[in-house]
Amino acid sequence: MRQLKATNPEMIGLIRSLRKKAKENEAKIWRDIAEDLSRSRKKHITVNISKLNRHTQKDENVVVPGKVLGAGKIDHPINIAAFTFSEQAQRKILDARGKCMSIPELIEKNPKGSQVKIIG
Repeated sequence: MRQLKATNPEMIGLIRSLRKKAKENEAKIWRDIAEDLSRSRKKHITVNISKLNRHTQKDENVVVPGKVLGAGKIDHPINIAAFTFSEQAQRKILDARGKCMSIPELIEKNPKGSQVKIIG
């Protein structure tokens, strides 16, 4: 298990929660996301809307272990969980009738992590 490099208390709590849920539900996806989030700040993941548009289908569930940025266009609704969203990205996702949620919200809705795609 990788040692935590994060100093943000919210990030540390999320990483611990993800690891706990991974063990409880035997869901490898939550452990993988915790590993991505525990990287150094230089290696944090950022994903643009255009990449999400290219790599997803309508009404898919997606997790971005980092930040979603607003560059590009999205033409179909998707459900996205991320650590943070830029205002522009959030507006574009909602305009496409998609949903923006936090990673803990997705864990509550889908504890096993089935039918969830990691992009980042």
